[in-house]
Amino acid sequence: MKLTRRNFVKLAGIAGLVGLSGNFAACGGSFAGEGSGVAEADRLPPNEKSKVYFTKTIDAEHLIAIYNKVNADITGRVGIKVHTGEPNGPNILPRDWVKKFQAQIPNSAIIETNTLYGGARSTTERHRKTIKINGWTFCPVDILDEEGDVDFPVKKGFHLSEVAMGSHLTNYDSIVVLTHFKGHAMGGFGGSLKNIAIGCASGKVGKQQIHGNNWETGNAFLERMVDSGKAICDHFGRKITYINVLNRLSIDCDCTGAGAAAPEMPDLGILASTDILAVDKAAVDMIYKFPGDSKNDLITRIESRSGRRQLSAMEELQMGTPNYEIISID
Repeated sequence: MKLTRRNFVKLAGIAGLVGLSGNFAACGGSFAGEGSGVAEADRLPPNEKSKVYFTKTIDAEHLIAIYNKVNADITGRVGIKVHTGEPNGPNILPRDWVKKFQAQIPNSAIIETNTLYGGARSTTERHRKTIKINGWTFCPVDILDEEGDVDFPVKKGFHLSEVAMGSHLTNYDSIVVLTHFKGHAMGGFGGSLKNIAIGCASGKVGKQQIHGNNWETGNAFLERMVDSGKAICDHFGRKITYINVLNRLSIDCDCTGAGAAAPEMPDLGILASTDILAVDKAAVDMIYKFPGDSKNDLITRIESRSGRRQLSAMEELQMGTPNYEIISID
């Protein structure tokens, strides 16, 4: 099968359904869901929890306000990691919000990498055309692997000892991970981890390392994604921060493009933290705890891909804590 974006999504959709009772059960229900998550964290003293800031209002002003709660260590040349999306994707973060946000961060640029699958972002030339189509024209957009890649070491990873990142990533002192939180064809959900782990890996080398030569799905893929994320987190240390925007909560990633499913859930708000595990877990918990049935398809997407393995694997590699305190800025 020729590896195109359409076939990539089809393959992920078929293979990802395997292991619902196996890999999902392996998570032991220790993450989002009844009887776990926030309820357990609430029994811990505040100094043992990570701070996750929250606003229910999703606009540029609140995006800037919540960033100001977590930006103390963001200095120097700053890369803003955003998923710029396939052409005319309906769920991409609104460009006018990001324009106002980026204008508040001195010496910053949007950073992206080319894709492994074929299509409109598979080469730098095609990618730059897509960037213009989607309206990312208000600031520099650095395609990190335009001039190749560089190996980042993975300390005590599950499967990988190094991951090839876009070589330009080493030009940045700090990273702001600005994520449209949503479902994902292979990962179950795409949060801050997916945004950096796949989004900073070079298109032809790093992404292949994460997906594996046989395009494995389930825990093997998710653990390699965590390996990649750990390499980036270790590289930047305290000079990286995470924002999850829970709007347009489609079951599909922005890499699906114009064919992405329309959201069934309402917008929930914005979460921000300096802890990647806490911010992704808080987003998953918020979806699971939302009342009513509109969350069902997104939860099915997460569980059918064993998506919560992202969270347990990050905890095992000590990338953060699943225990958090929600602090509203409203």
